[in-house]
Amino acid sequence: MVARKLYNASDPELVAAYRKARRLCRVFNATSPEELKERGRMARKLFAEGGQTVRIEPPFFCDYGFNIRLGESVYFNYNCIVLDVCEVRIGSFTMFGPAVQIYTALHPMNAALRRSVEYGKPVQIGSDVWVGGGAIICPDLREPQGSNPLGPPGPELPAASSPTLTFDMRGLNRRPPLVQI
Repeated sequence: MVARKLYNASDPELVAAYRKARRLCRVFNATSPEELKERGRMARKLFAEGGQTVRIEPPFFCDYGFNIRLGESVYFNYNCIVLDVCEVRIGSFTMFGPAVQIYTALHPMNAALRRSVEYGKPVQIGSDVWVGGGAIICPDLREPQGSNPLGPPGPELPAASSPTLTFDMRGLNRRPPLVQI
């Protein structure tokens, strides 16, 4: 599953890794709030880096886990999903609101090809970023360190000195934003 290279998701090795991650997520999601040590143990098994200090509110779902690299003290609120067929790198002290989805998986436009293979592109999110609830982050997003948050803009936000992405999520009848760069 190298970035931008076609692969078969039904490969036995990938299926075994996917099932292992699903089992870890299922057990993690069944823990009670008091079982912090057990949650920490499972996070260290699941993620390539950063499982020691991550805080996750269940439920949490991912494809493989071994492609997720977290900085210090990353926070995932309830119902986050990370489709990590390629590397997902998240900087320190980054926070995700409820129901945030991070996608690295992509599918060929050719229907015949799409039946047997897929591919992916990485996602990189810097440190001290806040991603507002319901956001969908697609491949090739690179949010710089110390940037403005991805989420509802407010009067406390400084003027952007570089291109950033902000969303007004206050409209209840709107679909969550689709972010793709």
